[in-house]
Amino acid sequence: MKKNVVVIGAGINGLVVSNYLQKNNFQVLLIEKNDHVGGACVKDSINYNNEKILYPKGATVLGMMQKFIFNETGLSNHVETFYPKTPKLVYFPGDKDPTRIFQDIKDLEIELKAKWNEDGDVEGFRNDENKVIDFIQNLYRNGDSPNVEKATETLGNKLTHLWIKGSAYDLLNNYFNSEKTKLYMGMTVTESGPASIYDEGTAFTIPLMDSGSIFNGYWGFVKQGIWEITEKLDSINRALGVDAILSANITRIDTDKKKIYLKNKVIEFDILVFATDPKTPSLLLNEDNSYNKILDKEFIGTSGKVTAFFKNPVRWKNNKNKDYDSTFRFIFSNTSLNDFEKSSQNAKKNIGDYNPGYIQIYPEGAAQRKMGNTEKLDKLILFTKNFSFDKNGSSLSHSKDEVISLLSNYIENIDDLTETVFLTPKDLSDNFYFPKGNIDHMTLTKNQNFDNRTFSENPSKDFYQYFHHKDTYYCGAGSFPCGSVAGTPGYMCSKQIVKKYS
Repeated sequence: MKKNVVVIGAGINGLVVSNYLQKNNFQVLLIEKNDHVGGACVKDSINYNNEKILYPKGATVLGMMQKFIFNETGLSNHVETFYPKTPKLVYFPGDKDPTRIFQDIKDLEIELKAKWNEDGDVEGFRNDENKVIDFIQNLYRNGDSPNVEKATETLGNKLTHLWIKGSAYDLLNNYFNSEKTKLYMGMTVTESGPASIYDEGTAFTIPLMDSGSIFNGYWGFVKQGIWEITEKLDSINRALGVDAILSANITRIDTDKKKIYLKNKVIEFDILVFATDPKTPSLLLNEDNSYNKILDKEFIGTSGKVTAFFKNPVRWKNNKNKDYDSTFRFIFSNTSLNDFEKSSQNAKKNIGDYNPGYIQIYPEGAAQRKMGNTEKLDKLILFTKNFSFDKNGSSLSHSKDEVISLLSNYIENIDDLTETVFLTPKDLSDNFYFPKGNIDHMTLTKNQNFDNRTFSENPSKDFYQYFHHKDTYYCGAGSFPCGSVAGTPGYMCSKQIVKKYS
């Protein structure tokens, strides 16, 4: 007889865990508080000349998803993707021409030596990172719980100490001499929040952010928009037989009696899976003890997002090759690791509204044109560090203007900018229930990274179990490995559930 699984939360992880469990002889019911699926992977729109222009409201780019998840869920049959093969372009203060981040290691070594005077071990860094990424991807594929002993057995003591247990500061100084190289290679340490580069365990964030296999470690775009991932997966799941209740109002959950109480309905379950933010399960279970333990976590997020709309295609200064229109660009305001650390930690302490760190530029409009989707407005997505986490965008318009002013140094037709939409960490919290605006639901820092990214009281046996609750699991972005539109926690949780109950 099929076991009844209730999945709460219809973001990417809820959709992925539902997909795999439904196909493995479980009967799945998905419950979502909103009137739509998608979590933070959803669309929004602006009106331009009486026409609706769609754009990605939350998540923008695809990169950490595993190719096997993309294929096995059926997404590869319904979604078209693209990622830039051209080098990424990096600007530091005063740069007229950007530094090119080549995929080929030899080309990269030559470029970094010429532009940043890097004479460290670039090849060794990339080779060792790939060894760690292979280890991580095998964990994903097998649904294995992460643990340091397994890392040591696979990677050896030196790499485990450097890449898994160590600080980003020590890792970067082990391979590089140039401050600019260290900054570029280490910027993702603050991707999910203001983690200190000196904190143990932060080194792991660097290979983690490159561990997606859908584009071989790179990041890319989805035709129409990234919301197609969750919308198409929802359609696939419904065709498989997954039931869904949207606009649900759960009043409480009894895990002993295995009952979920909605406003006018009671649902029984055999297995319960939370694919939500970390706080919601304890609130629904009315558990002060687990809720207080969760509150001890570091939730602060400092990432903001500016979506910039242009009347004509963006023209980059000194851009002689049109193939570079769709490449990723990075604009740094810091020039040393010490400056980088100061900016992120000031944001953590809430000193100032905006402490410029770096801007990741996603050329959404140019990428759509590459896929044959020509739109009325060109779009640039500016993922920006480090904002105050307690103010909405309407209160930080001056900070947004500062971002646009910096961008204008690199664009010829900045006067074509017609509209912007600004989301601060506070907006991300209000819109998507990210605790304190943290996109990964917890900062990827010492006690919240790798094998510590679990709420289970017995992680070696049931890594995704939610505290002491039998038959209750958590696979939201607060669990290993982290968030992003990847679905990896959902997949790994499903793998462990199938092993246990089949």
